[in-house]
Parts: sequence; structure tokens; C-alpha cells
Amino acid sequence: MLLEKIKTPGLAHLSYLVGSGGQAAVIDPRRDCAIYVEKARAAGLEITHIFETHRNEDLVSGALILADMTGATVLHGPNTEQPIVYAQTVRDGDCFAIGQLKIQVLETPGHTDDHLAYALFDTAYPDKAVGVFTGDALFVGDVGRTDFYPERREEVAGLLYDSLQKILALGDQAIIYPAHGAGSVCGSGMAEREFSTVGHERVNNPRLQMTDRDAFIRFKVSENHYQPPYFRLMERLNMEGGEAPPPVMRPRHLSLKQLQTCTADHLIDIREPMAYTSGHFPRSMSLPVGMISAFAGWFIGEGESMVLIASDEEQLATAMAHLVRIAFDNIIGGYVGVVPAAAQGQEMQQTPMIDTAEVEARLINNKGKEDSNWTLLDVRDADERATTAIEGSQHIYVGQLNERWRELDKNHHYTLMCGSGARATVAAGWLASRGFDNIDIYLGSMGAWKAGHD
Repeated sequence: MLLEKIKTPGLAHLSYLVGSGGQAAVIDPRRDCAIYVEKARAAGLEITHIFETHRNEDLVSGALILADMTGATVLHGPNTEQPIVYAQTVRDGDCFAIGQLKIQVLETPGHTDDHLAYALFDTAYPDKAVGVFTGDALFVGDVGRTDFYPERREEVAGLLYDSLQKILALGDQAIIYPAHGAGSVCGSGMAEREFSTVGHERVNNPRLQMTDRDAFIRFKVSENHYQPPYFRLMERLNMEGGEAPPPVMRPRHLSLKQLQTCTADHLIDIREPMAYTSGHFPRSMSLPVGMISAFAGWFIGEGESMVLIASDEEQLATAMAHLVRIAFDNIIGGYVGVVPAAAQGQEMQQTPMIDTAEVEARLINNKGKEDSNWTLLDVRDADERATTAIEGSQHIYVGQLNERWRELDKNHHYTLMCGSGARATVAAGWLASRGFDNIDIYLGSMGAWKAGHD
């Protein structure tokens, strides 16, 4: 008997391989899904069922691809705007045998209309569920977001409340297996650990402490979430079924001359923020490899072409994997060698960094001036901004600069700040790629400001 979690870094996506008696099922597979076949075969199992908890917004499902590879049946929930063309619809109470195991369907709408949870039973010990695959309804330390149907905000928040009661009714002994862990855009309060039980969540999960349905609805309606543009692409692909990923998950190597003459829509520098600010190719944007999953979907459009600029080949491979999992496949190639290029006389740009003392001096000089040519631009999210803000600063969330950069004056001087400086570098790099030359970054940002004002 096997139950293995497969984690997708960056997206903090959790999928599962469960097997018994020569059969196996996969829950919520990712797009690059050969890993499930390899693990199943290594355990002597045949994948016969693929269960989707819901239509994902933050990644491309690998269900159709995996079904083509294995002949397995894909199962998906009802109540979608249109049927999932590659899946069979299952409903509350439907059961499926996987060897000695039994998987029972629970309809759990709220996060999405089609959302399902799957209760896992061991038929040799059938008294109560061993575990439950909770999708994006229940996380470790949090519950799912309910902002995908803005015209029905109260209704879907209430549906999620009711769905959570159905999961809780499985009993405190049930182990929970969510579809995401900490760092996912699908929830903001998840615990760092990825193991828990229904009983532990009942006692410790702040959202499950809210036993008044109306209070829960009010709380969920008041939450602030961002929806990057690529969510619409993910929704469409996950209705139709995404295509198989590229067979080789490494970008083609580009020479310096090829880089200089390419016509890619985006030059994306995936090195660490300090490396980017120290020297980067003109008009390249900063998107550190560890931040690709969070922010690529804000700045890259469907079908747009990219060149990746990295510190080493492994960085290129990791970045390509992150991009492919959200359907950004049009990668012309990758380049490694910024420092040697500079040594050959290649023009480089730098992004200056300033410290707290300089920020304070500029704020003092700016105070009361209506015609100031300098702005401290805070690119943190709205919740962070509401908690602590520097007086005199202005706010645009980093992702929303994808469009709102047009509101800014290229002749104006902007200092970008966030929590530590990482997102500020992404924001500064995006503005630089749009032709803004008079920008710098507050090194340490809010962390440094708080340290200097304790």
C-alpha cells in the first residue's frame, strides 16, 4: 500500500499518488506528470484513476496528459460553467476501489463550484476515514479563498462554510491532504508544515474556530486577494485539457550574439535581486527564479516569447519548469554569462540602492511640496500596507504594475520599496524594461525602516 505526496516547488502545489493491490490513483496531477508514472511503476502499480479536486486557477492540470499516458479515467466534479471535456463527472457519495482502499466523493463547493474532496478508507479497517484529500477547501492552518465569483460573494462563502462542516464530519482521526502548502496564492495563512488531521485543524485552524456561519461569510467577503491575469488562461486550459509539456525541460543555449539579435517579447533576468541590480542587460526585467511562480503570470502574456538570463544552467532548468507549469512555453533560449559579457564591453545597466537615511532625507525634503519630482512607491500587498505604511509613500501592488505603469511618469524619480527589497527589485526591473530610467530601490525596505525606528 502506498500514499506519496509529490510537491511542486514555487507553486507550493501538492499532488498525491495512492495505490494498493496493483492499482494506483493520482490526485491533482501537475502538467509535467511523468513522475507519477515512474513512481507507480517502481512500486508495481498501474494508474487506473485520476481524481481532480477542482479546476485549478494557478497551474495547468496534468490530468488529460496523464490519462493519455496511462489510459486512466479522469474524475471531476459537477457544477462547472461547461463540462470538463476530458473527465467523467462524479457526485457526492460515488465510491471507487483502489485495491484495498476506497475513495469516496464529497461535493465541497465554495472555493469553486466544481470543488470536490475525496475521503480515503481502508476496507480492512472500515470504521472511519483514514484521510481526506481536501483540495483547496481546507489547508493546514487556513481555508480556501472564495473570491472567484465576485457577483456571488456571500453565497460562495456560505457554501465553503457548509463544505467544511462536511469535511469535519469525517472525524478527528482523518489525516488531511490539501492541494497546496505555505507559499501558495490560494491561501495566505497556511502553516509551514504539510501534515495535520481534521481534529488538529478543528482545534487550531483560525477559520474553523468561526462557528457562526454569518460571521464566517463576513470574514471571507472582507478578505483581499489578487487575481493575476494568467488565472484566466489556467481556467480555460483546465476546462479544455492542457497540452503535454516540452520534451526537454531546458532552454536552448544562446550565445551573446544570439541574445543581442533576438526579438523576444521579454528579456527575463532570473538571477538573485542583488546580482540584477549590480549589472543587467538594458531593458531586461528582474524575475528571480524563486519568484517566477508568484509573479510571471502578472507580467507575461499568453504566447509571448521569452529569453532567460541566468547565473548557471541549473537555474535555467528550474526557471523553465516553473514557467511550463503555468503554460508559458515560448522560451526562445537561455543565456549564462553576464559577467563575461560585461568583460567583453557589453553595455550593462545598474539599479542604485539607497538606505534608510536617504529615504528619510528625501521624505523630509518632499513634505508639503506639490511639485516634487520624487515618489517612494510601496509595492507590497494591500494587507501589508494596511498594517504598516511609511507616511508620504504611495501604493501600487507589484503585480498591478503590469498595467498601472502607464499611470507613471517616465521623467519622474521613483524609489521602489516592499518588505525586504526583493519585490521592489521585481517592480524596478519591470519599470526599467518599460523605459523608466530614473529609479532606485530602498535596500531592506520596510524591514530596514522598522529596524531604524524601533
